[in-house]
Amino acid sequence: MSAKFKNIKNGSVKRKFPLSNFGELLQEIFSALKQNKLRTTLTGLSVSWGIFILIVLLGAGNGLKNGVTSNFGRRAINTIQMWSGTTSKPFKGLKSNRSLSFSERELNSIDESIHEKEDQTGIINKTSIITYKQEYGSYTIKGVHPAYEQVFNLEFKPGNGRFINNLDIKSSDKVIVLDRKIAETLFKKQNPLGEYVKVGSIMFKVIGVNTQKEDWGGSQSYIPFTTAQTIYNPNKKFESIAFTTKGLDTKQENEKFNEKLRQNMSQTMQFDPEDKRALWISNSQEDYLQTMKIFNGLNLFVTIVGIFTLIAGIVGVSNIMLVSVKERTREIGIRKAIGAPPASILRSIVIESILITALFGYIGMILGIGLTEVVNFIMEQGASQNVDSTNPADNMSIFKNPTVQLSYVVFSTVVLIISGVIAGYMPARRATRIKPIEAMREE
Repeated sequence: MSAKFKNIKNGSVKRKFPLSNFGELLQEIFSALKQNKLRTTLTGLSVSWGIFILIVLLGAGNGLKNGVTSNFGRRAINTIQMWSGTTSKPFKGLKSNRSLSFSERELNSIDESIHEKEDQTGIINKTSIITYKQEYGSYTIKGVHPAYEQVFNLEFKPGNGRFINNLDIKSSDKVIVLDRKIAETLFKKQNPLGEYVKVGSIMFKVIGVNTQKEDWGGSQSYIPFTTAQTIYNPNKKFESIAFTTKGLDTKQENEKFNEKLRQNMSQTMQFDPEDKRALWISNSQEDYLQTMKIFNGLNLFVTIVGIFTLIAGIVGVSNIMLVSVKERTREIGIRKAIGAPPASILRSIVIESILITALFGYIGMILGIGLTEVVNFIMEQGASQNVDSTNPADNMSIFKNPTVQLSYVVFSTVVLIISGVIAGYMPARRATRIKPIEAMREE
């Protein structure tokens, strides 16, 4: 029993119940908390730890998910890319081990038969020396259609020009778009737009600089598909096609589409549809859906662990409040004996529960959010230092923006506060129903 109520019992202190104002009530509650520092600390730690661990776990799950999904942003999520291969089976009298190539016929077939197709580009890959005055380097030259910009999410910031357009394709113009690294290497701090570079022995006018972070394969440059066909592929053959799709929202739909596409290509390229080595298909949408399925499972696991951690905090609060009320049973009896109504006693204990859970819940919330923000800051600093890295692997992310939606945090804190209120109210209500003489006999 607190010193205050010993004084009340001895008659040295007189106080009216219920308390005349809320300030006196708070003063009384804080006095009780100070006299039971260990109990208050243990209750607070249960609350803070539950909120803190929940935020950290959810933040870690979100960080992994955001990091991996950001790598899909290097190209449209709904991208299909195909590469021609070598047959491993004979087909309609044709021998195996035939090297296959795409032609305009495959592009037209996709246009006419694949209704899920949106943007489409043929891709010609060559390696050549690009020279500007005294500077030069060996880079990949890609002959592409204008849709390549949308399919692979190229980025042109203000002042960095444009990508290839339909007029360039129609006129087979000798224009070129450079990745940022190539432009910086060849032109240093000079503006490359409007300047001419030599690709092999042919002059090309620079019309744009792609500022997207490099992916695997290093720096690349882009010229009109028709120009590349004329210069590099007089036989009009090429090795890759990429396009975006619409309406393929499930793994099953994408698997059926892959088989449909393989069947369609086998008719024009003359290979067995079951021959997997004849045509290689990369379906980003299918890969994305599989990845999201994994992360949804991970998020579910993290959420369950976090909920059980929260429950552990709730149980801790409940047990400690139960002990707290048990210890104060005699105090409650004295209050009732000198005229304090049960509602006043209940209000005091409930407000004490609210103060403890709200205060320490807020502390746990701040610590959890603070930790995720610090980790996010460190990750962003590391990413900014790798912007100029020549290794594309440095620009790949596995952990990014490990933050948590504020609604989850607030909801968890409110749950703990409500649990603390219930935990304090139930035993206090029972204690106030005990007759004063019986309560004062309680040890």
